[in-house]
Amino acid sequence: MNTDTIELLAPAGSYEALTAAIQAGADAVYVGGSRFGARAYANNLDQDQLCEAIDLVHLHGKKLYLTVNTLLKEPELTGELYEYLKPYYERGLDAVIVQDYGVFRFIRENFSDLPIHASTQMTITGPMGASLLEKEGATRIVTARELSLEDIRAIRSESRLEIESFVHGALCYCYSGQCLFSSMIGGRSGNRGRCAQPCRQAYEVWENGKTVNNKSCAYPLNTKDMCTIEILPQIIQAGVTSLKIEGRMKKPEYTAGVVSIYRKYLDLYLQGEKSYQVEKKDLQILYDLFNRDGFHQSYYLTSGGREMMALQNKKNEEGKKDPASARQREKTNAQMLETYVQAKKQEKINGSFTIYSDSPAILTVYLGEHTAAASCDGVVKARNRPLTKEAVEKQLRKTGQTPYQFDHLEIFMGDDVFLPLQSLNEVRRQALQNLTEELLRPYQRTAKIKKSQTAQREKKELEKSADIHVSIETEEQLRAALLFPQVEGIYLSYDLYQRKDQKRWLAQMEEAVRDVQDAGKKVWIAMPYVWKEKQSREELHFFKLCDSWKVDGYLVRNLESFCFLKKLGKESQARLDYCMYTWNHMAQEYWRLENSGGDTIPYELNYKEMLGRDNADSELLVYGRVPMMVSAQCIKKNLEDCTHSHASLVLKDRIHAEFPVQCCCNTCYNVIYNSVPLSLLRDRDEIGKLKCAALRLAFTTENYGETSLVLKATAAGWQEERAELKWPVTRGHFKRSVE
Repeated sequence: MNTDTIELLAPAGSYEALTAAIQAGADAVYVGGSRFGARAYANNLDQDQLCEAIDLVHLHGKKLYLTVNTLLKEPELTGELYEYLKPYYERGLDAVIVQDYGVFRFIRENFSDLPIHASTQMTITGPMGASLLEKEGATRIVTARELSLEDIRAIRSESRLEIESFVHGALCYCYSGQCLFSSMIGGRSGNRGRCAQPCRQAYEVWENGKTVNNKSCAYPLNTKDMCTIEILPQIIQAGVTSLKIEGRMKKPEYTAGVVSIYRKYLDLYLQGEKSYQVEKKDLQILYDLFNRDGFHQSYYLTSGGREMMALQNKKNEEGKKDPASARQREKTNAQMLETYVQAKKQEKINGSFTIYSDSPAILTVYLGEHTAAASCDGVVKARNRPLTKEAVEKQLRKTGQTPYQFDHLEIFMGDDVFLPLQSLNEVRRQALQNLTEELLRPYQRTAKIKKSQTAQREKKELEKSADIHVSIETEEQLRAALLFPQVEGIYLSYDLYQRKDQKRWLAQMEEAVRDVQDAGKKVWIAMPYVWKEKQSREELHFFKLCDSWKVDGYLVRNLESFCFLKKLGKESQARLDYCMYTWNHMAQEYWRLENSGGDTIPYELNYKEMLGRDNADSELLVYGRVPMMVSAQCIKKNLEDCTHSHASLVLKDRIHAEFPVQCCCNTCYNVIYNSVPLSLLRDRDEIGKLKCAALRLAFTTENYGETSLVLKATAAGWQEERAELKWPVTRGHFKRSVE
C-alpha cells in the first residue's frame, strides 16, 4: 500500500466547520446537504453554500464528499434525487457516500463517473461484500466500526478498494444501519438521519426477575468515544487509506482541534518517524475538546467490553464537574477557535507585474502548474507623482478575503508611470478570478439527461394466497409451529441451540431440520445478523451439511453472508431479511440482478408505501418483536461475566417499557427487541391487497403457549375471523410514516 495516499477525512456539519477543517490540515471533508444525509439535525449546507464549499476545497487542493447515506422512498429516488445531485455533480463533487442499494444503482446510471463510497450504514464486515461492491462500481468502502485490524487486513487482501474507517469520535452501540430503536419508539428513523439516541438513556437491566445493574452502571448502551491516535500506524498498516473523524454535530473548534492533532501525528508517521509516540499534552487536548467519560480504541484490538462503555455517564451528572477541568476545556476550545476557526486559509501564489507607459499593464499569477493573467489599459507617463515599486507591490498584495496570498511578486516597471489605484485593484481582482476559474475548470462536468427510470415489473397476480412462514428462536416455539398445518415453512435460527459442543450442535440442528421436513414443511436456516470473514472460513462444513440435509434456503441479514452464499452458488436460495433494505424499486432490482431469492418488506414502510411496491417476491412480517438493535457489545458480559449461555435479559426504561435482550453466543452479539410485538393480524383485508409471496410470524421471546396462541389467531384471522391476542401489540409503521 502506498502510504503517500493516506487521507485525513474530517466532518463538516456547517460551512464554518468545513473551513476550520481545511485550515487545520484535513485532506478531505464530508458534508451533508439539505436532503438525504444521516445527520438531518446538523447545520447542513444549502445548495449555494455547498457549491461554494466544493469550489473552496478544490482551490486548496482538497476533496469534498457528500452524504446521501439514508434510505430513500420511491418518490424521492425517482422524482427528487437527480435534481438534487445535478448542481453538485456539475460543480465537481468528488464523491457521494451511499447507504441505499437503489441510490447506488441510480447514481451509476445517471452520474456514471461520480465516485461512490459505500457507507458504514451498509454494514460492510468482510472481503466478499467489499469485492461485490467493487464489482458494482464503488470506489471506496466505509467499514463497519466493529471491525478489528485482522478483519480489515482480510478485506485489504481481497480488494484494491479504498478503505475508509473511523478513527475518532462517537461510537454507536448498534451496528450502523441496523438500528430501529429511535424509529420504532418515536418515529425518528436513524435510517433517515433523525436518530433520537435512545442508547444514551438510562435503563434498568433485569435477568430472571432480578436487577443486575445499579446507579454506577445505569447506562448499559452508552459507549465512550473512540480515540485511536496512539495506534494510527497499526490502522494504516492494516490497509486503511482514509482516516475518518466523526462529529458533524459538533462545533467547528472541535473539528479543527481533532484534525490538527491527527494531522500532526499522521505527518510524523508518513515522514518515517521511527519512535511513534503521542505526547501526553496532545492526548489532553483531544480529551478537553470532547470525551464521553474517557476514550477507547474502538474494536481494532478488542471485541468489545466494559472498558468501551460509559456506564455511569458522568457527562450528564450536573454539579459534579471539576471547575479547573472545565476552565481547561474552555481554554482549549478558545485556542482552537482563534487558531483555526477565525483564521482564513490562503494558498501562496507567485506573481509577475509589468507596467510601462503607453502599453497595457499585465499581472500574471502562478499556482503550481496553473497560470492566469489580466491586463488593463490607461498606463500613462506621470505628470506629478509617479508610481513607486513599493506602492504597486503594497496594492497588489492586498488579496483580502480571497483564497490567495502572494509569496513572491516580481514587478517590472518603467520610470515616471502612473495608473490609478482603482485600476491596480481591478487587474489584481481579474487575475485572481481568472486563476480561480483555471483551477476549478478541471473539476467541472456536464450532467447527462436523466435516464428514464426502469418501470417496476408488472405486478404478478398470484394464483394463491400468501404462504405462512414462521421464524423461531427456541425449541418450544419449533414444537408449537410443527403442529399447525397452515405453516408452510419454518426458519430455524442459527442460535437455536448452544454451540459449546460442535458435534452435539450439528446433531441438534440436523434433527430440527428433519422434524420440519417430516411435518411436510419447507425449512430454511436464519443466518446470523453479523457475518465476518472468520465465519466464512469456519462455517463451510455446516453449509455443506445443509446441502446433504436438503435445506430449502436461507434468511440473510448481512451483505457478507449473502456473498458467502453466492460464492457457494446458493444466492437464489437466499431471502433477504428486512435489514437488507429494499425501500424502492431500484433497490429491489439491484438484488434481483444478484439473483437473490426474494426480500422482506422493510419495517419502516407504511401501508401506502407497501402498496406501491412489487411484492410478488416479498415476505411481510405480520407478527413478531422487531429487532431494535444488533450490537457487538454484550450487556451480560459488560455488567457481570460472559457465560456463553445464550442469556436472556430485559432492559427497562424510565416509563417501565421492557425491551428483551438476547445474547447470541454462537456468533457473539446481542439483539435488543421491541417492548411489544408488531401485529397486523387485524389487517387481513389490507394485507391481501399487498399481493405478498409470504407472510411471516417471527417468534422471539414467546413460550410454547404464547406461540400456539399466535398461530391460532393467525389461522382464525385468515379464515374471515378477527384475530385476538392477550398482550399489548403495536402496528409499527403500518399506518404511520417515518420522517
